[in-house]
Order: sequence, then structure tokens, then C-alpha cells
Amino acid sequence: MSTSQQPPLGHFHQVDGRRLFLHRSGAGGPAVVFLPGASAFGLDYLNIHERVSAFTTSVLYDRAGTGWSGPAELPRTAADVATELRDLLRAADVPGPYVLVAHSLGGAYARRFLQLFPGEVAGVVHLDAFNEDWDVHMGDERLRLKPQPVPGTLMLRLVTLLARGQYRKMLATWPREVREALLARHLTVESQRAGAQERGDMPALAAEIKAAGPVPGRPLIAFTALGVDPAMRLMMPKRTLTAMSDGKVRLGEALAASVPGGEHRVLENARHSTICTDEPDAVVQGVRDLWQRVC
Repeated sequence: MSTSQQPPLGHFHQVDGRRLFLHRSGAGGPAVVFLPGASAFGLDYLNIHERVSAFTTSVLYDRAGTGWSGPAELPRTAADVATELRDLLRAADVPGPYVLVAHSLGGAYARRFLQLFPGEVAGVVHLDAFNEDWDVHMGDERLRLKPQPVPGTLMLRLVTLLARGQYRKMLATWPREVREALLARHLTVESQRAGAQERGDMPALAAEIKAAGPVPGRPLIAFTALGVDPAMRLMMPKRTLTAMSDGKVRLGEALAASVPGGEHRVLENARHSTICTDEPDAVVQGVRDLWQRVC
């Protein structure tokens, strides 16, 4: 994506020939690093970031090919994204170990980061995050991970129009300058295409993580959001939605049980895409609880 428009916060750092966006606040450690979901930008988590920065260093960033960071061919391997993040944190002089806060597709990159750089991770907070064992816990065949073709331009224009209201509601309390910049960036066909490209082959991400061997255990809190996104309600019958919720709970419980000190927290009223604005107090508390456990 183009970097011609300057972001209202943060700075750029050169990593592997690309200009990458990063915004940091606070002081101390372990630093908390947010890994956005597909179609999300770092500044979408500003409400949580500002509260976390009251007790430690907090970092928001955009992956290459998304937000205000430089262009990249999408999708990318989880190893490429994880390595890029590590190099960016070093370029920005943010020392490890880190508490990774991974939302949605960001979970794949957090899991790979753990495999590649286990000594640099203090703990992980999973916000309804991707996990390579998704298919193991989904009882309905229709819920299994499958490659998703990237929609054409006309469909992406429609998605952009339909998303306008959701973004305005989600970002309603952001500072005006930040909100307007985010809306302008999100509500483009280019942005929606990048999100679709990133999540276009989730089976390949799951296979990559599994092929690399076990994910090292670190203290974690796994949040499961059981609210239903409006788009999911339109696309899925009620019994499939129920099966997905049941499977997500099983997955969260299994993830928590996989490491000493793992914990699973269910948010009945939070939706997948808007977990940080639906239940901000619960998310901040979870980040702080894990941070205190590992600092």
C-alpha cells in the first residue's frame, strides 16, 4: 500500500529495504506488541495501547503491505512476517522479551515468532486469534480452513461501502485526526484487497506452523469472543454459528491447557472483529494480568 499519506502518529523505520510504520508509547518492560488481524492496522488498537502504555512500553505497527507501511506482495509466509517484526523492533530500539498481543490472523504470526525466536517472547495474549489447530476443534466441515479467492474490484467496492458504518462506530472515540486518517485509509479498495489477500490461504499458514514443529510454551491468556459479526450472521445459518462458537471454546480451552499457567477467558458479548472496542476493559485487564505474571 502507498505510504504517500503521513500517519497522524508514529514513525517510519527502514527494514529490509521497506519503510515500516511503528508507534510506541510508555516506558519499561516487558514491552507489549500488538499484532493486528487481517484488514486491521496498528492504530485500530489505539484505545488498548494508550491504557497499556500507562504501565509499560506499548507498540503498534503495520505489517508490510498494510496500513502505512511499504508495499509487499501478499500473502506472505508467517516466517517472513515474524522475522520482519523482530527486525523492526530492533530497528526501533525496543528490547525483548515481548508480550505479544495477537488478534485474529495476527495469531499465526505470533505462533511463528515463538517458533523462530522463543527467547524473545515472555508471554502471549490471544484475542480470538488464529491457531493452527482450528480444524481439530471444529465439528462442522463447513467451518474448516479453506483457501479463499480474493474478490474482484466491484465486490471490494461493495465491501468498502458496507464497512463504512462499522469503522465509524469502531473508531468513534479515537482522536479526530487519528479517526479521520484511519477511515480514509480503511475505506479504499486497496486496503480491502490487502486484507483479503492476507487471509486468502489460511490452510497454508497452519501447515507452515505445523511443519516447523511444536510451538514453544509461554504463559498465555486466550480470549474467545462469542458475539457474532454482522457479516457472519448473513453468511451462516444459526446452527453453524453455534457449532463455531462451541469449537472456538474447545480451541481456547486446549490452548490454555497446552502451557503451564495458561488461561482461557470467554467474552460472551464481544465480536471477533471488534473485540477491543466491545470489551476494552476485559482486554486491558488480560494484558495487564499476563504482563504482571511475566515481568
